[in-house]
Amino acid sequence: MNLANKITLTRVLFVPLFMVILLIPGIPYRQYLAAAVFILAASTDGLDGYIARSRKQITRFGTFLDPLADKLLISAALISLVELGDIPAWIAVTIVGREFAVTGLRSILATEGHTVSASKLGKLKTVFQIITVVVILIDEALSIVIPVRISQFILYLTVIFTLWSGIDYFIKAKPILQNRMDM
Repeated sequence: MNLANKITLTRVLFVPLFMVILLIPGIPYRQYLAAAVFILAASTDGLDGYIARSRKQITRFGTFLDPLADKLLISAALISLVELGDIPAWIAVTIVGREFAVTGLRSILATEGHTVSASKLGKLKTVFQIITVVVILIDEALSIVIPVRISQFILYLTVIFTLWSGIDYFIKAKPILQNRMDM
């Protein structure tokens, strides 16, 4: 297994650690510690891709595992935040549902021989999701500096970017899907 794939696998292994820290009561400063673990895990996303491309070590396993690791990390964070009452369930379902829909779309297109790389809008969506999770986790500390609950604004902005990027994938895939239906 190459270095990029090991880094991606590390992101997957951070998911249960993040959830344990965040969801077990009694851990001092658990939301801040969980935020640190989440930031560390999320930072591996760009690193693994950079290493794979720069070393020309892009593998099928890495191509499969990288988006899965991203979805696991974001989904685990959102579900945990719902459990803690920090975000409404409909927001988590909307974001996770978009991820399932785009993953399904990519699978359908892959059977037709088309690979769908992450778009710029999709990457921006991921950045918004990561920032949103961190801001919600440290919202209490932020409220000391910024009196308004900025986390709610960022959360709704993230939902908009998430839906927008999902719609963008389907619009771009429409000609391929229509071709497939016409056959």
